[in-house]
Amino acid sequence: MSPLSLTVPLSAVYTGTVQLGAYALERLDPAARERLLRRFSTHADNLDAGRWETLPASAFLVEEPMPLPYALLLAAVLGYAEYAYGAWWAAAAFLFGHVTATLLVYGVLRRTAGPGTRRAVDVGTSYGFNTVLGALTSALPRGPVRTTARAGLLALAVRPVLRRERTFTDAGHLVALGLGLGVSLAADYLSGAKSPKIVRMTRVTQRASFRAIQFSDHSIL
Repeated sequence: MSPLSLTVPLSAVYTGTVQLGAYALERLDPAARERLLRRFSTHADNLDAGRWETLPASAFLVEEPMPLPYALLLAAVLGYAEYAYGAWWAAAAFLFGHVTATLLVYGVLRRTAGPGTRRAVDVGTSYGFNTVLGALTSALPRGPVRTTARAGLLALAVRPVLRRERTFTDAGHLVALGLGLGVSLAADYLSGAKSPKIVRMTRVTQRASFRAIQFSDHSIL
């Protein structure tokens, strides 16, 4: 665990910052609030104009205060990631999911969306949250538990996309979860490659190959 996570609970700081910012936005004049949200939104028009600073900034803004259950869940998921893998890993996974899912959605919207969608407010924590949640499935016990959790999360993310009234953020949530599950599967592969069972199998194969070479040498002689 990162020493930083022992002294600074970044998950709680981040969640609190976003929530306090939302309460502060509520006190602004509605027109000023709308301008601020649109200025730091990752909608297609902003990204087309090269406002790339909106990519990280949009993760610190929400349109309205987060419901308490969601805020607690966000803090819990990010907090566990911070505890299990370190603060920097949690932050990197969150930003990777937030930025990558946003860019993938933007790549589709810039060619297909109408004017209203191109300027729709797109801020919040959900893309990064879904990525970290998917990545954390590698911390579950191997076997049916891990597989069931991944399938269940995918089913929950796919369901909104299949609705007739779906939005581009529903697709973004699915993409972000897929990115997190990809990170999780990569972690499974890397840990499996280093497992004692794999190491023993590799050693057995190496010994068999060495003996085969020795036998071949004797046969030639």
